[in-house]
Amino acid sequence: MPLTAAGKLTVVASSDLGGLGSKEGTLVAYDWVLPGVAPLLLPWLIILGLLALRPNRCASAWLIWLPLACIYVLTLTPPPFLPEGTGFVLDGISALAVGLAAIWLLSDYLKRQHRLLTFLCVLFALAGFSLLAALAKLGVSLLSIESLQTGIVLAVGVLASAMALSLAGLICRGRQRPIGLYAWLFLLLAGIWLLIAAPFFVIALVAFSGGIRWSEFFIPVFAAATVNYMLLLPFLILSSASPFFRERLKALLNVKPSAPPLISPLPDANLKT
Repeated sequence: MPLTAAGKLTVVASSDLGGLGSKEGTLVAYDWVLPGVAPLLLPWLIILGLLALRPNRCASAWLIWLPLACIYVLTLTPPPFLPEGTGFVLDGISALAVGLAAIWLLSDYLKRQHRLLTFLCVLFALAGFSLLAALAKLGVSLLSIESLQTGIVLAVGVLASAMALSLAGLICRGRQRPIGLYAWLFLLLAGIWLLIAAPFFVIALVAFSGGIRWSEFFIPVFAAATVNYMLLLPFLILSSASPFFRERLKALLNVKPSAPPLISPLPDANLKT
């Protein structure tokens, strides 16, 4: 039972008795209540703890709540186009949003001299904080099918996001511009999702003897890449609007910070009396 669920539940025991009597027992109803609010507060406590770090002790750092709140509000109610039984996607989105907020606040600690090391630090930090947020959301139902589905969505989203940020930094290098970065991130996410999903599509083609349409592969993959991009977009917009988070994004991309303008020395002045 997820920790975020509450309400009246009914349980009935059923068994096939082979014509010897009723197959179902009596309905038993009870009210399920939240076991505690502490697990639900865990993602917010994580962000508050990161805001207490020395590099984040400024008013600008608190702007991280803006993209995080926008994403959480959108995941409170399933959109009408989302098929029934796919609520695990929203759980994965909200957990990944916490992970993205965490790496934006920790970028000064995650950046390393070598790009590969920066990628690994971002990957593990994003996975760790996203997993903590997911565990707080799922509660005790870790062995359920929904938890497994959420874990798969979250794992692919974490890997795709970390790879896209690393590759975008490699492409942009010192010429980091918002429009170009936005475009490259979308293309990179689409390509990464295609590469991750391609082996499963090949296996399905072999298993079903080519009975799968290409649209059944490309449409869901591009939809997933688009959702992943829309999840990154609020953080990118914040980085474009705020100089504080612009430098944080450059650290995640492993791009050199902006150098101060060079000031040429003034020529010696000949003072005449």
